[in-house]
Amino acid sequence: MKVCLVGSSGGHLTHLYMLKPFWEDKDRFWVTFDKEDARSLLMGEQVYPCFYPTNRNVKNLIRNTFVAMKVLRKEKPDLIISTGAAVAVPFFYLGKLRGAKCIYIEVFDRINQHTMTGKLVYRVADKFIVQWEEMKEIYPKAINLGCIF
Repeated sequence: MKVCLVGSSGGHLTHLYMLKPFWEDKDRFWVTFDKEDARSLLMGEQVYPCFYPTNRNVKNLIRNTFVAMKVLRKEKPDLIISTGAAVAVPFFYLGKLRGAKCIYIEVFDRINQHTMTGKLVYRVADKFIVQWEEMKEIYPKAINLGCIF
Protein backbone atom coordinates (compact mmCIF):
# COMPACT_ATOMS: atom_id res chain seq x y z
CA MET A 1 0.00 0.00 0.00
CA LYS A 2 1.28 3.44 -0.93
CA VAL A 3 0.22 6.30 1.35
CA CYS A 4 0.12 10.02 0.64
CA LEU A 5 0.24 12.18 3.77
CA VAL A 6 -0.81 15.71 2.88
CA GLY A 7 -1.11 18.73 5.12
CA SER A 8 0.04 22.20 5.97
CA SER A 9 3.19 22.57 8.02
CA GLY A 10 2.90 23.34 11.71
CA GLY A 11 0.13 21.72 13.73
CA HIS A 12 -1.47 19.89 10.79
CA LEU A 13 1.83 18.26 9.92
CA THR A 14 2.53 17.43 13.57
CA HIS A 15 -0.86 15.74 13.74
CA LEU A 16 -0.02 13.60 10.70
CA TYR A 17 3.39 12.77 12.06
CA MET A 18 1.80 11.49 15.27
CA LEU A 19 0.24 8.72 13.18
CA LYS A 20 3.71 7.22 12.77
CA PRO A 21 2.74 3.81 14.19
CA PHE A 22 0.39 3.51 11.20
CA TRP A 23 2.57 4.86 8.37
CA GLU A 24 6.12 3.99 9.41
CA ASP A 25 6.11 0.57 7.72
CA LYS A 26 4.25 1.77 4.59
CA ASP A 27 5.53 3.02 1.26
CA ARG A 28 4.74 6.70 1.71
CA PHE A 29 5.32 10.25 0.62
CA TRP A 30 4.42 13.66 2.01
CA VAL A 31 2.99 16.85 0.56
CA THR A 32 3.48 19.95 2.68
CA PHE A 33 4.88 23.46 2.72
CA ASP A 34 8.60 23.94 2.18
CA LYS A 35 9.18 25.46 5.61
CA GLU A 36 11.83 24.86 8.25
CA ASP A 37 9.62 22.82 10.59
CA ALA A 38 8.58 20.50 7.76
CA ARG A 39 12.14 20.08 6.47
CA SER A 40 13.35 19.26 9.99
CA LEU A 41 10.55 16.86 10.89
CA LEU A 42 10.56 15.05 7.54
CA MET A 43 14.29 14.79 6.98
CA GLY A 44 14.96 11.63 4.98
CA GLU A 45 11.34 11.31 3.84
CA GLN A 46 10.03 11.72 0.28
CA VAL A 47 8.45 15.21 0.33
CA TYR A 48 6.72 17.18 -2.39
CA PRO A 49 6.41 20.90 -1.68
CA CYS A 50 3.14 22.72 -2.23
CA PHE A 51 2.25 26.39 -2.35
CA TYR A 52 1.20 28.49 0.62
CA PRO A 53 -0.67 30.28 2.04
CA THR A 54 -3.64 28.09 1.15
CA ASN A 55 -6.60 29.26 3.21
CA ARG A 56 -8.91 31.36 1.07
CA ASN A 57 -6.18 31.78 -1.54
CA VAL A 58 -7.60 30.89 -4.96
CA LYS A 59 -4.29 31.38 -6.76
CA ASN A 60 -2.54 28.79 -4.58
CA LEU A 61 -5.53 26.44 -4.76
CA ILE A 62 -5.10 26.42 -8.53
CA ARG A 63 -1.34 26.01 -8.24
CA ASN A 64 -1.76 23.16 -5.75
CA THR A 65 -4.27 21.49 -8.07
CA PHE A 66 -1.49 21.25 -10.65
CA VAL A 67 0.88 19.94 -7.96
CA ALA A 68 -1.72 17.31 -7.07
CA MET A 69 -2.17 16.26 -10.70
CA LYS A 70 1.57 15.83 -11.17
CA VAL A 71 2.26 14.09 -7.84
CA LEU A 72 -0.74 11.75 -7.99
CA ARG A 73 0.06 10.76 -11.56
CA LYS A 74 3.64 9.96 -10.59
CA GLU A 75 3.10 8.30 -7.20
CA LYS A 76 -0.31 6.60 -7.64
CA PRO A 77 -1.18 6.34 -3.92
CA ASP A 78 -3.74 3.85 -2.66
CA LEU A 79 -4.57 6.00 0.37
CA ILE A 80 -4.52 9.74 1.03
CA ILE A 81 -4.58 10.94 4.64
CA SER A 82 -4.88 14.55 5.71
CA THR A 83 -5.49 16.66 8.78
CA GLY A 84 -5.82 19.81 6.64
CA ALA A 85 -5.62 22.49 5.74
CA ALA A 86 -6.69 23.58 2.26
CA VAL A 87 -3.89 21.80 0.38
CA ALA A 88 -5.84 18.58 1.06
CA VAL A 89 -8.76 19.65 -1.14
CA PRO A 90 -7.24 19.08 -4.61
CA PHE A 91 -5.52 15.90 -3.42
CA PHE A 92 -8.80 14.43 -2.16
CA TYR A 93 -10.85 15.28 -5.24
CA LEU A 94 -8.23 14.28 -7.79
CA GLY A 95 -7.18 11.27 -5.71
CA LYS A 96 -10.76 9.99 -5.67
CA LEU A 97 -10.86 10.27 -9.47
CA ARG A 98 -7.73 8.11 -9.57
CA GLY A 99 -9.24 5.49 -7.26
CA ALA A 100 -7.46 6.36 -4.02
CA LYS A 101 -9.20 6.02 -0.66
CA CYS A 102 -9.25 9.24 1.38
CA ILE A 103 -9.18 9.66 5.15
CA TYR A 104 -9.61 13.09 6.69
CA ILE A 105 -8.94 13.80 10.36
CA GLU A 106 -10.59 16.97 11.62
CA VAL A 107 -8.24 18.92 13.86
CA PHE A 108 -8.31 18.58 17.63
CA ASP A 109 -9.10 22.21 18.38
CA ARG A 110 -12.46 22.07 16.61
CA ILE A 111 -15.07 20.97 19.10
CA ASN A 112 -18.35 22.26 17.70
CA GLN A 113 -17.63 24.00 14.39
CA HIS A 114 -16.34 22.67 11.08
CA THR A 115 -13.18 23.80 9.36
CA MET A 116 -13.43 25.04 5.79
CA THR A 117 -11.31 22.12 4.59
CA GLY A 118 -13.40 19.61 6.52
CA LYS A 119 -16.54 21.02 4.98
CA LEU A 120 -15.04 20.81 1.47
CA VAL A 121 -13.75 17.23 1.70
CA TYR A 122 -16.50 15.68 3.85
CA ARG A 123 -18.50 14.37 0.92
CA VAL A 124 -15.56 12.70 -0.82
CA ALA A 125 -13.77 11.29 2.22
CA ASP A 126 -14.08 7.52 2.62
CA LYS A 127 -13.49 7.91 6.34
CA PHE A 128 -13.97 11.19 8.17
CA ILE A 129 -12.53 11.19 11.67
CA VAL A 130 -13.32 13.62 14.47
CA GLN A 131 -11.84 13.87 17.93
CA TRP A 132 -14.88 15.16 19.82
CA GLU A 133 -18.34 13.61 20.06
CA GLU A 134 -19.89 17.05 19.52
CA MET A 135 -18.47 17.09 16.01
CA LYS A 136 -20.72 14.21 14.97
CA GLU A 137 -23.61 16.68 15.04
CA ILE A 138 -21.83 18.61 12.28
CA TYR A 139 -20.45 15.56 10.44
CA PRO A 140 -23.03 12.77 10.93
CA LYS A 141 -21.04 10.08 9.06
CA ALA A 142 -17.86 10.85 11.03
CA ILE A 143 -16.11 8.39 13.29
CA ASN A 144 -15.08 9.72 16.70
CA LEU A 145 -11.73 8.21 17.62
CA GLY A 146 -11.15 10.63 20.46
CA CYS A 147 -7.89 12.48 20.94
CA ILE A 148 -5.02 11.24 18.77
CA PHE A 149 -2.41 13.32 20.59
